[in-house]
Amino acid sequence: MDELAMLGGRRSVPRTRRVLPWPHVTEDEEQAVSRALASGRFTVASAGEAEVTGLEREWADFVGTAYCVAVDNGTAALSLALAAAGVQPGDEVIVPALSFIASGLAPLHIGAVPVFVDIDPDTFNATAETIENAITERTRAIVVVHLHGLPVDLDQILALARRRGLLVVEDAAQAQGARYRDRVVGSFGAINSFSLNVAKNLPTCGEGGLINTDDPELYRRAAMLRQFGETLGGSEERSYVSHLPGWNHKPNAIQCAFTRAQLGRFEATAKIRGANVERLLATLRELPGLRVPTCPADRSHAWHILRFRLSPEAFGLAPRQAGALRGIVMKALRAEGVPATHYQLMPLPLQRALSGYTSDAGRAAFPHSYQVIEDSFTIQKAHLHPDAGPLLESYAEAFAKVWQHRATIASYAAASEDVPPWEQANRLADAEAADLSR
Repeated sequence: MDELAMLGGRRSVPRTRRVLPWPHVTEDEEQAVSRALASGRFTVASAGEAEVTGLEREWADFVGTAYCVAVDNGTAALSLALAAAGVQPGDEVIVPALSFIASGLAPLHIGAVPVFVDIDPDTFNATAETIENAITERTRAIVVVHLHGLPVDLDQILALARRRGLLVVEDAAQAQGARYRDRVVGSFGAINSFSLNVAKNLPTCGEGGLINTDDPELYRRAAMLRQFGETLGGSEERSYVSHLPGWNHKPNAIQCAFTRAQLGRFEATAKIRGANVERLLATLRELPGLRVPTCPADRSHAWHILRFRLSPEAFGLAPRQAGALRGIVMKALRAEGVPATHYQLMPLPLQRALSGYTSDAGRAAFPHSYQVIEDSFTIQKAHLHPDAGPLLESYAEAFAKVWQHRATIASYAAASEDVPPWEQANRLADAEAADLSR
């Protein structure tokens, strides 16, 4: 049995086998960007601009909605979606406690109040039950996050929303192309948002966002709020008349041209990615004490992020040692060449930027969110490239090697101090705050 790399053994993943660059840039992107540059029209405020409006049309067709509004980033897409839907300052917006911080900041950006709910420990998504328990007379909207690319149980949540008279807004930033009951996510809520961040499955060459809806009035409001409340697009010159108190969230044409090229092979790439990931998971599923991500039969997974949970009992450890075990397993995998990392270090209610919006941000209020953060790790970006198959095979070998040394891993975990990720993050934040105060 080879020695663990963290103890001086040979790496499982050869140093020559590197993570392939993402986004995958080809001649298609180069030609699209050149086309946008040659047009001389760089924003939707330019009469006759074709790249932004072209992406909007093509993404609406792909998702299956009547309308799409392109904006400059995914956070703005969610904020503008909420604003266009009529969410007002002081309204409550339900948000899952485990998500990227933008899901919690977007309501704040329009003066609304995020109300956090716990998640399901297997799907990592909010459920109708956790959402219903948080509804008050001030609740206006539910933000459902399809975390890591797995759609939420939309049937139950939409039924709850109809019963309680609430808006559903899908945050599909990580779930481009994922399907729920044969419909693409981002087509279910009243108005929905996507991210085109450079790390997403459908990226741009920087930042970008998309808003989808079937409602002509919500579309009109979102398009106007994108730039100062003006009406833009089409062949007419800009009027400079603001009808609503909007923002300035226009995307640029070069980035939209880049994404249009990506969209041209998006489905083919997603199919290859799915096959690569499924092969990896089929192998890892056999390892004791490792819970791999799953996907219910009624939906598809975009596989944006792969999250793995650990069961300490399979290593002969007590449940309270889950965090220490996760830390040692991550260290061992990284030494073997697997880029195991955290996704979030703390639930959203514990984030300092969001503090004060819940009476109890402790573990008892969000037990599943805390537990998932404590006992899990992720793989990000390495699996996105369509040619990542051989790399993922090396990752599978690295996992198998680490699991062959479970007794050694367990002994290191038992002797380790378990500092929860949120405490580590708070220590770092304290240090940063001290530096800022000097």
